[in-house]
Amino acid sequence: MPIDAATAPRAAACGPVWIDGSLIAADEARLPLLSHALQHGDAVYEGIRAYGTRLFLGHEHFRRLGRSARRLGYTLPWRVDELLAAAAAVLWAGGLRDAYLRPLVWRGGEGLVPAGRRGPVHAAITAWADPPRGTGLRLVLSDWRRPAPDTAPTAAKCAGLDLTGSLAQAAATRSGHDDALMLDGAGRVAGTTAANIVLVRGGALLSPEPGCFLDSLTKRHVFALARTLGLPVREGTVTLADLDAAEEVFVTGTLVELCPVLSLDRPGQRRSWQPGPVTAALRQAFDASTRAQA
Repeated sequence: MPIDAATAPRAAACGPVWIDGSLIAADEARLPLLSHALQHGDAVYEGIRAYGTRLFLGHEHFRRLGRSARRLGYTLPWRVDELLAAAAAVLWAGGLRDAYLRPLVWRGGEGLVPAGRRGPVHAAITAWADPPRGTGLRLVLSDWRRPAPDTAPTAAKCAGLDLTGSLAQAAATRSGHDDALMLDGAGRVAGTTAANIVLVRGGALLSPEPGCFLDSLTKRHVFALARTLGLPVREGTVTLADLDAAEEVFVTGTLVELCPVLSLDRPGQRRSWQPGPVTAALRQAFDASTRAQA
């Protein structure tokens, strides 16, 4: 689920933010116009949930943040344990318990040449109150497609790669939908603009194999929960025909958690689903697992 006007943080709504080792007011944060990340889109980021002040999959998210930066040619200036402590400080300073956090790492510098001087690497963490959970998503098929992994660093959670998803989500909103379904270059199902999609058929789970999109840590957690419930899980090629044949469909990711898909509109056709027993059982198991960590 993309961050939209209803859930997006505003300076007045955010508490103190952590930048390069210091807590400052959100409206005091500044980014130079010639920052490498602003000019070339190579900032990397994560989205992390806090449940009862405890970060959910915090170690995993910060380790992935480091991998994303390395794929773009730079290194985090902070260790994972330091970033975990910084996130805890942001929650404490903002008086937040259940929250959504956005760690961000970017290159500074004053150069306009993409491969030019490598400026200092900066890190920041912002947080805001836990956004409301959705009850179901109405999707529309997007004209935009995910880039192939040999055309972009699709395994990195990179700001520049969000453009196609942002354009797709904006178009979906204009047409009265909640989000967009995106395909890959070959016309196979990839996912929504910011979440992984999972199909349920015959009590088994099927999800597209990550390649042109980011592998979801939350989906890995949901798949582990599914196995404990005795549900088979599989990743592979997913087509629109597979989607039509599914009995239940849901999306999963940090922001959306686990949310049913209610419908998909595409030219001349609408496919609808009802939230079913598998989705309900997994959602209950997911809630229990996050409360257990809180």
